[in-house]
Amino acid sequence: MRGLLPFFRGLHTVTNRQAKRRAGIVGSRCGLCGTQSVNKPQPRFGLLFDIDGVLVRGRMLIPAAKVAFEKLVDSQGRFVVPVVFVTNAGNCLRQTKADQLSHILGVPITHDQVIMSHSPLRMFKKFHDKCVLVSGQGPVLEIADNVGFKNVISIDMVRESYPLLDMVDHNRRPKLPSSPLVNLPKIEAVVLFGEPVRWETNLQLIIDVLLTHGNLNTPHQTHAVPHLPLLACNMDLMWMAEANSPRFGHGTFLVCLENIYKKITGVDLKYEALMGKPSELTYHFAESLIRSQALQRQWELPITSLYAIGDNLMTDIYGANMYNRFLEERAARKNPKAVAKVAAATGSSAAMPGGEEEIDSMWESELALPSATSCKSILVCTGVYNPNAEVPSDASRCIKETVFHGHRDFRFDPALVEPGHIVKDVAEAVDLIFQQEKFVPQ
Repeated sequence: MRGLLPFFRGLHTVTNRQAKRRAGIVGSRCGLCGTQSVNKPQPRFGLLFDIDGVLVRGRMLIPAAKVAFEKLVDSQGRFVVPVVFVTNAGNCLRQTKADQLSHILGVPITHDQVIMSHSPLRMFKKFHDKCVLVSGQGPVLEIADNVGFKNVISIDMVRESYPLLDMVDHNRRPKLPSSPLVNLPKIEAVVLFGEPVRWETNLQLIIDVLLTHGNLNTPHQTHAVPHLPLLACNMDLMWMAEANSPRFGHGTFLVCLENIYKKITGVDLKYEALMGKPSELTYHFAESLIRSQALQRQWELPITSLYAIGDNLMTDIYGANMYNRFLEERAARKNPKAVAKVAAATGSSAAMPGGEEEIDSMWESELALPSATSCKSILVCTGVYNPNAEVPSDASRCIKETVFHGHRDFRFDPALVEPGHIVKDVAEAVDLIFQQEKFVPQ
């Protein structure tokens, strides 16, 4: 607990160090194209960047991000180290987010460098042929198709087929009693991409689907257990946009859904899987993309260290530290099943799909086992984290223990929300990493 108190006693920053050479940016070439010259330094580390609160605030670029990325590309616009953007956003395709980042950062970025909260869903192949209900905003049907689902129903499709189910907004109620306009197929699973626009509609219809076991022509069965498989992406309680204070995220929506379900049924809502930060699965997926970049650039040295830069203690820092714990245990035991021990330590059985054997087979079939031995967390002060928060008068009751903003299924562990470093912004984070790795781009 003592390690958390410096969060409230002032801001610790590292000394700014100028890169020995600031690379120019050429946007016409892919940042991953080309081979690596033997005369240039080869990295043994990869960078995982959060986006909101680290690189941007809403649609506004954080100035330090521009400075940071000038240090990360060479004169031909190619990245000098492997870089992946790991966001809990889930309202667009990876290519769309890559295009947005390319435009705002002035650096060519491909979709293979972006992980959305829903990206790991492509590994859940046992659900891809099932009829699934999807919730969120943006092109949800296109997103579902992109990650592999073949039979998808949206909340809007349910509402149009069963207009009597959505009754909160009096202006949207049907004027005359009606029967289902189209008989939808029986829903077999529910996938939550992110926070929807109309929370009352989504909450009502998701509860309806869960309590009817996917058959909306039947009444609720409040004692029917277990309910349909539920997969959720993005556990962020809050996120940082242009406003002075954080805004509600999908984690807040999940809190509402969980509490409504329990109030009606008396039992906890269960998740088949939770994806996005801080889930270990998301970080393992990110590491696989880091390795792919190194292979594409023909960098021969193995990537042994990951650095995760974020602004949120409960997602970015918690997730990076949890993955680091898994990597350390795996390295010590030389046993990939150590991931189950990490899940037990964090109190999360839903963070990874199924049991140990399913986890191992999924990772082995879809991704290579980890090659990194560490994942180091760096907290920036340009987003959710507030370095000027007051010190609690009773140090024995640290606010980070009494107010846990992580998901219900992740047990609070003070060590997992303590960053390896706290810096002012992402530019200082890149300087710090280059200094620690003794890496000098040429």
